Amino acid sequence: MTISDEGLHVDIGKARMDTPGCAKVAHLNNAGAALPPLPVIRALTEHLELEAAIGGYEAADRNAAATEDFYGAVSDLIGANPDEIAYVENATRAWDMAFYAIPFARGDRILTTTSEYSSNAIAYRQVAEHRGVRVDVVPDDADGTLSLDALDAELAKGDVRLVSLNHIPTHNGLINPAAAVGRLCREHGVLYLLDACQSVGQLPVDVGEIGCDILSATGRKYLRGPRGTGFLFVRRGILRTLEPPFLDLHSATWKAPDAYEIRGDARRFETWERYVAGQIALGVAARYTAEMGIEAIQERVTGLAGLLRERLAAHPGASVLDRGKRPSGIVTFTVDGHDPAAVKKAARERGVNVNTTSPRAQGYDPRALPSAVRASVHYYNTEEEIDLLMTALPR
Repeated sequence: MTISDEGLHVDIGKARMDTPGCAKVAHLNNAGAALPPLPVIRALTEHLELEAAIGGYEAADRNAAATEDFYGAVSDLIGANPDEIAYVENATRAWDMAFYAIPFARGDRILTTTSEYSSNAIAYRQVAEHRGVRVDVVPDDADGTLSLDALDAELAKGDVRLVSLNHIPTHNGLINPAAAVGRLCREHGVLYLLDACQSVGQLPVDVGEIGCDILSATGRKYLRGPRGTGFLFVRRGILRTLEPPFLDLHSATWKAPDAYEIRGDARRFETWERYVAGQIALGVAARYTAEMGIEAIQERVTGLAGLLRERLAAHPGASVLDRGKRPSGIVTFTVDGHDPAAVKKAARERGVNVNTTSPRAQGYDPRALPSAVRASVHYYNTEEEIDLLMTALPR
């Protein structure tokens, strides 16, 4: 198999020229943290240098327009409005700020998936113990994708306060049917929280088409932004129903002597102190992704991941563990007789970055995968880099 010359195209030459790391390593760990492009690197370092030269507050004042552009850049990328976007220091904190703002009551139900990330499952359990909420795991179809029929049946039972799931799990290659879930949630009038940590930047994500009420995402993965950055989307219509668990003089106004008023936009989920250079650079990353073309990115990633799965299927002792109707750019596999950590180490010694997954991150999955190697491709990767990984694998 080779990547087709038909269809949409990413300018691979430009992408690799813009990515200094491509000259040093075959980076197949994009689901962990992707290599940033030059415009992102420049935006980040130029602001840090400005802070060093004139002071942090003064640099923020001078670059206020670039900081503000973050909201437009992200909202344009995901089909939202700028006032529905909050800048948060990472996807976990973005998700937490929204989840813990939901006014759960005793008897409420949370519906989630077998492939949910364990970090989110911990939050469900905490709320269940403290507020008398029940967590129900919706079963999968035979291929491992969330069963829409089962979800519809659970919603019809009532008492569901929230449907919460990940768009792309961190460990098994599938893409959950986010838009179909959104249609069911709207039909039943249920709040819908989507963890898009692995999907924004890898494939088209439009909050209007998906129908989610809340979406969290990170900067460091497929968006190719800096570590320590993320964002939260909260739909206008529900903003005022969610009171963040933490407030400060940015997210609320002090009404002396004993009252406060929370902001009316999504910035109620922010704090005044933030990584300003990171916010500017994340906005640049969102613009860069849009300019490269998200549909073309999706096609390129899908093609490269398919090629990698084909190569692995032909490799003696290798087993691809991915599930689902629709595969993502995350490829998980094992090599018989070889510990995944040892495979990762051997690949790194050959100049190829991959990662590993473990069952402890796999939430409620009754078919939890064993520890495995995780290779995650992005559009700037090449067929030659995939071949290099294959030569690094033991037989």
